[in-house]
Amino acid sequence: MPATVDRPFVIHLWEDRTRGEQWIPSYDSKGLALLSDEFLRVASNNAVENGQRIFEFKAVTPGTHCLVFEKRMGWKFTAEDRRVFQIDVANLPGS
Repeated sequence: MPATVDRPFVIHLWEDRTRGEQWIPSYDSKGLALLSDEFLRVASNNAVENGQRIFEFKAVTPGTHCLVFEKRMGWKFTAEDRRVFQIDVANLPGS
C-alpha cells in the first residue's frame, strides 16, 4: 500500500462486536502513528453490533513498514484472523 510521509491513510476492516471481535493493530511507532480508531455501526437491529472499524494512520518516516492487524475474541488467547499490510512510504514531493 503506497503512502506519503505526513499524509494520513485509512484502513477499513469489518468487525462483529456482537461476537466479541476486535481488530488490534501492531506496528513500529517510529515509522507509523495512529491518528484515529473509530467504529461505524452498520446493522439496523438493536441486538446486533457489527460494522466497519476505521483506522487512520500517518506515516512518520519513509521506507517500508509492516502493519499487522489481528482479530481477537475476548475469551481466546490466539487471533481469529490476521491481516498484514506492507506500507511503502515515500517523502513528500520536493523534500
